[in-house]
Amino acid sequence: MSKLKLFLVLSVLLCVSSIEAQLKLASVLGDNMVLQRNTEVKLWGKSNPNEKITIATSWNKSENSTTANSKGEWLVKVKTTEAGGPFLITIASKKKVLLKNILLGEVWLCSGQSNMEMPLYGYPNQPVNGIGDFLMDADNNNLRLFTVKRAIATSPQDTCSGEWKVSSAESAATFSAVGYLFAKQLQEKLKIPIGVICSSWGGTRIEPWMNLETLKQNTDAFNRASQPKILPHLRPASLYNGMIAPIVNYVIKGAIWYQGESNIPNAKEYALLMKGMVEGWRKDFGVGDFPFYYVQIAPYFYNKSTNNDASFLREQQEKAMALIPNSGMICTMDIGEEKLIHPAEKLPVAKRLASWALAENYGFKGLYHKSPSYKSFTVKDSLVTITFENAEMGYTTYGKSVDCFQLAGSDKVFYPAQVSFSKKNEVLLTSPNVKVPVAIRYAFNNFPTTKGYLFSTLALPVLPFRTDDWDK
Repeated sequence: MSKLKLFLVLSVLLCVSSIEAQLKLASVLGDNMVLQRNTEVKLWGKSNPNEKITIATSWNKSENSTTANSKGEWLVKVKTTEAGGPFLITIASKKKVLLKNILLGEVWLCSGQSNMEMPLYGYPNQPVNGIGDFLMDADNNNLRLFTVKRAIATSPQDTCSGEWKVSSAESAATFSAVGYLFAKQLQEKLKIPIGVICSSWGGTRIEPWMNLETLKQNTDAFNRASQPKILPHLRPASLYNGMIAPIVNYVIKGAIWYQGESNIPNAKEYALLMKGMVEGWRKDFGVGDFPFYYVQIAPYFYNKSTNNDASFLREQQEKAMALIPNSGMICTMDIGEEKLIHPAEKLPVAKRLASWALAENYGFKGLYHKSPSYKSFTVKDSLVTITFENAEMGYTTYGKSVDCFQLAGSDKVFYPAQVSFSKKNEVLLTSPNVKVPVAIRYAFNNFPTTKGYLFSTLALPVLPFRTDDWDK
């Protein structure tokens, strides 16, 4: 055979090989994944233009087919059944792909900044309490983990980097501590497979997690995030484009969120920004108003010049619950660390988030998941009487003194208040320095106390609050 003929033959073979290799699945689809049970999930990817794609699923022994569009893009909707597995998925065109060890169950997304990203084995010199017990108990075939690797993009992407892993000491150690522990609580209670996808990045604001269309509705936030000196991963929609857009076709049950510290400088916008982010995500995922549960940021000292700035952010986080349907917020006032912004206590965070999901979405009765929240107050002489929602069984301080209640008169100067309790489950406050109280604050500082906080007798911390609308 002449060199020319040999070259032509090899060229044809390479072209044929290239064509046959065109079938590609979306990055988040793979062996070991969990698909949402009892619904219609999406399987998608790319192939040669106008090519027929056939998908067979072993859980219902059904076959579905579609034809790729002119760009080679294809998507197939497949019905899922009750939880179980392992199953197989066969996807075929001129090439065949076999996905193995697939489970049907519940799928949750977890996102945010460093307190969500913080892995189970902690950060350097920053531990997660209970790590030894968690890793000893991490082997669980019915718990699957997927971490979206960090990615920045200026437009929505259709690919990301990551791999579904079966939970083990090795895989759990590097996964989000809050995400893993949340999923483990669900798996143990529901006794079905749970899949959790973590897409998070430490030190990030909320603006890069919002899609561009939504963020542009808040002109101030968009302009601020668009300044030339802003780092690429903090720019508008940069993380949404690179780390959320690639997975919006993946059907989820709900999402958990732990972020806010980086938005303290523009705290007063936060409730509307989070509302916009959730609305954008819900629209793009296309599964309705999925549950959205989030963490009120924990106490941390920050610095003396911003003594209560974080309180304004926490206040906005609480306000967001009323703005976002099917949402809930957990309180972490009791687990903050004065000199460490990454609290070592991650299990209480996960359990409180899981309690919201189990009570609100999975029908578990008797799980008290709502922290006491301020309702009203009255003043008689110099005695202030406060009532709370979600405190039917009263309060406890666990034997510690609560020193983070404050009272102010019309001069707007706050003084520490003494605390007592009535037989009607009311909190009573007095201060010798405030003869005519007009305003109350509770735990309204960056790091309110080193002594003790107020709890319901059901072990949930009282949400921080203020009754005034003063700027400082």
